[in-house]
Amino acid sequence: MTTTTEFAGRTALITGAASGIGAAVAHWLDARGIERLILVDCDGPGLEALDLRASVRCVSGDVADEELWTEIEVSETCIDHALLNAGVADGCPIVSLEYADWRRIQSANLDGMFLSLRTAMRLMTKSGNAVGRSAVLTSSVAGIKPVAMTAAYGSSKAAVAHLARIAAAEHAAHGIRINAVAPGRVDTPIWTKNAHFQQMVDDLGSREAALEKLAEDSTPLGRFASADEMAGQIGFLLSDAAWNVTGTVLVSDGGYSL
Repeated sequence: MTTTTEFAGRTALITGAASGIGAAVAHWLDARGIERLILVDCDGPGLEALDLRASVRCVSGDVADEELWTEIEVSETCIDHALLNAGVADGCPIVSLEYADWRRIQSANLDGMFLSLRTAMRLMTKSGNAVGRSAVLTSSVAGIKPVAMTAAYGSSKAAVAHLARIAAAEHAAHGIRINAVAPGRVDTPIWTKNAHFQQMVDDLGSREAALEKLAEDSTPLGRFASADEMAGQIGFLLSDAAWNVTGTVLVSDGGYSL
């Protein structure tokens, strides 16, 4: 990975930072000179295990806990960038979906996104001059393309994409850019929690074979993205190189939504 000082002297907040895309973005920013990282995840040991050169504050907890965000807001002075990435996924037909499961997914993916975004925006504007600051919200191609058995997940991610656009409209005058990214299929640990995927692993004999099969069946470009590849795209949206990009949803799905 190329090492630069592009983000020197800056602070970034990342949720869902212990693994997958969140951890990859933490490493991406670290390699580009970020001075300080505020990392949030319910997996405290996973956060502590990240090997980063930057000054790191690890916050273990539920992103849907308002008290967690109140404490961060009170204790921090300002931030320059944010990747709001925490979320959960599940699949079930609407007729079989329990309300408790619906609420669990909405709580993590939408309530948690609102709370983290509110805190991020308050911290970005806390010191006055916010020009050059930026945030990226992780949506999903399932929030753009109707996908069967993703009622709770897909609707929450559609709302995340729209929330990013609303926030962009509210903060453009401050010089803050806010965008969303809508990944398609990405090789991250989230697949280990998917019952259908686990059945494919059992049937095909390995995780790699299951990923290849899913990519062949559903992704025109023929493979899953890696977390590091997604980190590069998110990093671009966070960077000064994307100074004129705000209120957009970057669909990065290998053609899945075509």
